[in-house]
Amino acid sequence: MATTPAPPAAPPKPTWDPRKPEPPFPWLRPTIRIRLTLLYGGMFLIAGILLLSIIYLLAAQALREGSGQSFQVTGNNIDITSPSCPKLDTAPYSEINSVLKECDAAQRRHALDDLLSRSLLALLGLAIIAFAFGYAMAGRVLSPLGRITRTARAVAGSDLSRRIELDGPDDELKELADTFDEMLERLQRAFTAQQRFVGNASHELRTPLAINRTLLEVHLSDPNAPVELQQLGKTLLATNERSEQLVEGLLLLARSDNQIVERKPVDLAEVAEQAVDQVHAEAEAKGVVIRGEQKPAVVQGNGVLLERIALNLVQNAVRYNVPEDGWVEVTTEVQHGQAVLVVSNTGPVVPAYEIDNLFEPFRRLRTERTGSDKGVGLGLSIVRSVARAHGGHISAQPREGGGLVMRVTLPI
Repeated sequence: MATTPAPPAAPPKPTWDPRKPEPPFPWLRPTIRIRLTLLYGGMFLIAGILLLSIIYLLAAQALREGSGQSFQVTGNNIDITSPSCPKLDTAPYSEINSVLKECDAAQRRHALDDLLSRSLLALLGLAIIAFAFGYAMAGRVLSPLGRITRTARAVAGSDLSRRIELDGPDDELKELADTFDEMLERLQRAFTAQQRFVGNASHELRTPLAINRTLLEVHLSDPNAPVELQQLGKTLLATNERSEQLVEGLLLLARSDNQIVERKPVDLAEVAEQAVDQVHAEAEAKGVVIRGEQKPAVVQGNGVLLERIALNLVQNAVRYNVPEDGWVEVTTEVQHGQAVLVVSNTGPVVPAYEIDNLFEPFRRLRTERTGSDKGVGLGLSIVRSVARAHGGHISAQPREGGGLVMRVTLPI
C-alpha cells in the first residue's frame, strides 16, 4: 500500500522584521560605520603613539649628547647664580660641580616632560579630528549600502516596484546594487504572473460555479422532485457554495497581496462593529457571546479589505469555540501611535508550535485540510495578507485554558 508523501515543509520564517522600530540609541549599535570609524581612528592613534615615542626617544638622545660635555669649576671667590637652579646660591664651593650637573639633568627632564605633554595634547586633538573624519568618510563610503538597505525594507513591505538605481563609479557596491535590482525585477515579474494567474483562474471558475448553482436551485425548486434527488441537490449545492467561497478567497488573497495605493480614513471601531453585526446571528445559534469595547482607531487604508480582517477573525473566533458558555471579545484602541484590533475567544487548546501553520493557506489546526464546514482554510491567510498590504502586522497567542488571542497592529 503506497504511503502518501508528507507535504513540503514551509520555508523558515525570517528572523528580521522590517517593521521593527529602531533601537532607542542607534549610535550604540556595532554598525559597520562605527567599526570602520574605530578602525580608522585606532590606526591613526597607534601610528601617532609610535611616532611620538620615536620623537621622544630621539629628543632625549639629542639632549643627552648636546649636554654631555664634562666641566669642572676651579678657582677662588667664584660666585655662580642661576634662577633655574637656586641650589647654586647656597651650595658650598666644594659641591658646585655636582650641583651644576644635577641642575643640568633636571633641565633635560623638564624639557622632555614639556615635550611629552605638548605632544600628547596635540595627539589627542588630532585623534578627535581623525575619528570625526573617519566617521564622515565611512558614512560616505557606506551610503550606497544605506540605499540598498532602505530599498530592501521597502521590498519587505510588499513594494516590489522599488529599485535602488545606484549611480556613480562602476565598483563593487554598484555591482551589488545592479544585481539586487535585477533580482527585484525577476521577483516582481514572477509575483505579478502568479497574481495574474490566480486572478484569471478565479474569474474563469466563477462562471461555471454560478451556472451550477443556478441549475441546482432550479431543480431544487421543483416540488415533484424525488426526495433522494432533493437531498443530492442540497449536498451538491453546499459543495458548490464551498467552491465559490474558495474562489472568492483566492481572488481576495491575490488582490490583497498588493500594496494599497488608494487610502482613505477608516475607523477600526466601525469596521469591528460591522463584523460583529454580521456574525451575531451565527454566534447566537452556537451559544457564543460576543463582547468587548470598540474605541475609535482611525487608519489610512481600504475599508473593504479592513472589514475582511475583522470579519474573518470574528468568524473564526465564533466557529472555533467551545460547545457551551463560549465567548468572543473584540476590542479596538490606539496604543503607542498604532491602531490595534484584538479578537480573543474561548476554544480548544492550541499548541504554540501550531500557531505559524494557522496562517498558511488551506491549513487548519492539526493539519486538517478538508472535510470541514467551518471554512476553506484561507481566512487567516487573507488577514495576514491584508495587514501586510496596509503596512501592519498580525500575531497570535494561545489563551490559557484554550482559544486564541489575535492581535492586528496597523499604522495610523
